[in-house]
Order: sequence, then structure tokens, then C-alpha cells
Amino acid sequence: MPSVRVRFAPSPTGYLHVGGARTALFNWLYARHTGGTLILRIEDTDRERSTEAHTGVILDGLTWLGVDWDEGPFFQGAYGPRHRADAERLLEEGKAYRCFCTREELESQRAWAEGSGAGFRYDRRCHRLDASTVARRLQAGDPFTMRFFVPHEEIAWEDGVHGRISFQGHDLDDFVVLRSDHTAIYNLAVVSDDIAMEITHVIRGDDHISNTPKQIALYRALGRPAPVFAHVPMILGTDGKKLSKRHGATAVGDYQNTGILPQAMRNFLALLGWSPGEDREIVTEAEMIRLFTLAAIQKKAAVFDPAKLEWMNGQYLSSAAGAALLGVVERELGRMGVNHEEGDLIPVIDAVKARARTVLQVADQVAVRLDPARARRDSNGQALVDQMGASFVASLVSAADALTALDPPTWKPDVLLDTLKATAATHGLKLGDLMQPIRVALTGSTVSEPVNELLAVVGRERSLRRLREVADAASGGLAA
Repeated sequence: MPSVRVRFAPSPTGYLHVGGARTALFNWLYARHTGGTLILRIEDTDRERSTEAHTGVILDGLTWLGVDWDEGPFFQGAYGPRHRADAERLLEEGKAYRCFCTREELESQRAWAEGSGAGFRYDRRCHRLDASTVARRLQAGDPFTMRFFVPHEEIAWEDGVHGRISFQGHDLDDFVVLRSDHTAIYNLAVVSDDIAMEITHVIRGDDHISNTPKQIALYRALGRPAPVFAHVPMILGTDGKKLSKRHGATAVGDYQNTGILPQAMRNFLALLGWSPGEDREIVTEAEMIRLFTLAAIQKKAAVFDPAKLEWMNGQYLSSAAGAALLGVVERELGRMGVNHEEGDLIPVIDAVKARARTVLQVADQVAVRLDPARARRDSNGQALVDQMGASFVASLVSAADALTALDPPTWKPDVLLDTLKATAATHGLKLGDLMQPIRVALTGSTVSEPVNELLAVVGRERSLRRLREVADAASGGLAA
């Protein structure tokens, strides 16, 4: 068996969307699982819409996702001469013909077909032109396209995902393979390139199934074996409709910018249509490569659930070492204008990451601990203040008075906990009635890491200053 060669072939007419990223990932996993080769081919033949900027975004997205390629990137536009040579060969062998029909004539034919209730199919009128007529029109410089003559035979293949799929040639139109400007149409360009690059497996979305019989017919006409086709399921939104911008972000870069980790995105995308078995949700890169097979790709459409992606990202954040998150958190803090040069961020990241689902949430919580004045009281925090009333202020004052006695060397989690327990006992308070006001004062929320650890990461000076500021503000509010 030849070595596996797969390709990811995006069009640089837009951003790398999640469907394309999932296709790239599946090709990458299959190449790595089989010890094969992944080729990156940029299909830039749409010259009006293709841009270098979009190419750059696609490459950046793949790199961020951790999908590396072994050959390329190659640019399809550079292979125009080969595409035309393949078309000319088909013409010479009587497997294609020149079509002189103008756009207006074709639109008239289409309108007539629709008016009669029949589906439009080109009637092969130009295939019936005699040689002298063709020569005369060529001599006159009449523009023409080139159409492939689809044989009236069965075109079937054993799909790597769906099993046997069959079409009949007589149900297919004689499709254009070369435009009037002598550039190749998608189906011919793809087949020509895949033959030249010795592609053995084509893994792509099942919206391409309708293209496959045309491409197999071209392989046959060019005398080359077709690759294995594997059409992966579509990705739907949570409403069961095809994923689109109405469902929210669809570009991979959007998720990167909202704080999703690449390893979480990779894990999430892999499970959109593929299963490692045993209902597993968290799968490492090494496990994905070891377990990935075409047979394990599901036939039914996959559902892109942003809530599940955030949950999965939270799992990765929670298990990651603070040091591993340092770079991405520092970048977000820089965007927020937060000064973080005063101390080591890693303990602060470790303290908050388990309660976050995105890097942005980690950065927000870190920023609050570096500068408690950034804390914004949430509804639960405000409810505690309202419920406790004067007791909220009293607890903060008691805590601040007791904690002031601790010097910087003793400002440690175990000492802080002992001090707070002793303070609660002295004032006849439940420990929670002392701890929760501190938590709300420092974070604005009733949920955080243990309060003694919170105080430790915020630091002595910031903690004491914030406790007294919040106590004074709350006392003024009570007086009013």
C-alpha cells in the first residue's frame, strides 16, 4: 500500500472557520495516525476574492490550533498551465468539447427548463457542432468554455465514512472544466492537483459529496485511480441548523481572542463527528493520534455547542500549571492595562484558574487580585451586604484590625487562617460570617479560592487597604 498522503485545501476568500478547522484537524490526525503526509494547498484560483491577508489568517489559525503540515503551502494558482494541459488532453481524446454558448443563451435555456417544470441540464448542443463550424468560430475568435462529456455509466465509490455511494452519469450535467479565460474550474483543478501531489485520501465535509462523482469521472478520463474519499458530517448549531454567523462566532480566531486554549479547541473539534470510544470527553493529543480512524467518524451531523466548548476549556485551564498559562494571561493583562510587574503572577493564576472557563476570566480575576479596586460587586455579593447590614462592616473592621498585627513575613495562608479563626472566636462569630465579607470586599463575589489563600495572593498592603476602604464605604451607605 502506498504511504498515506492527505491534503487540507482552504480557499483564502475568508477566515478559517470551525468547519474548515475541523477538516484540517481530521486530515492531520489521520496523517499522524498512519505515519503519512499532510499537504497544505491554498486554493487561490478565485482571484477576485482571494487575498494574502486571508491566507495569513488561515496559516495563523492552523498554527495556533497545533495543526502543522509536512509539505507546502502550495498555491493552486501557480498550476494553471498543468490544469490547462489536462483540459487539452481531455479535448484531444474526445472526452471534453468546446462550448460557445453565451451566458445569455444559457440563461434562456435555464429559464425555458424551469418554465416547463424540468430541471435544467445542458443539452450538449455544442457537442453536436461539426468540425468546420468549430473551426470557423475559433477563427472568428468566439469565446468558449470547455465542457466535460459525462459518460452515461454508474459512478460509485466506497466512502470512508458513509459506505457505498452511487450516482448515474446520465443524471449529471456536462460540467464546465475550463472557463473562457482558460482558467480551470474547481473540479478539474482539484483533480489535477490531487493527481500531481499523489493524494491517496480526500477527507472533507459531506457538502462535497455532489462534487465527488464529477471528480471520479475526471480521474477515469485521465486514466488515474481515484483516492479514497471520506466525507465527514456537517456541523450544526444548537438549533439543528447549519452553523453560521447567527449562532455566534464561527472563525477560529474569534475563539482564540475570547480566551479558548488551543488544546481545548483541538479536543472539542475532534469530537465533532469523531468518537474515541467509551464516551470520553477529554482526550490528549497523543491519544487522539493513536485512536483516530476513519471508521470511527460518525455519519450524523455534529452539533457545535459553545457552552460545552467553554466547559471543556475550563477543564484544561483547571489542569494546566500556572506557569503554562503565564504567557496568555500576561497578554490579556497587557490589553487590560494592568500593571503586573510587582510580583510573581504564577501563584495568582494558580489560585483562580479552577473557577474560570476562559483565559479572559482568568485574567479578570488575576487583575482583581492585583488591584482589588477593580472588583465589581455581583448580585450575590450585594445580597450578602444587604443581608448582613452593619454586621458586614463590623466583620471587615474586626478582620482588618486582627490582620494588621501580622507582619509581611507571617502573611502566609496557614497563619492567616489561624488568625481569622481566632478573630471569629473572640467576637463570637461564625467563621463564614467573617470570611464572606472579606471575600466580597476583595473580589466583589461570594465565590473565590479559600479566603486565607485569597488574602495571601492579594498581599498584605492591598488587602488591608481594601478591607478598610470597603468598610468605610459600606458604613457611609448605612449612615445615609
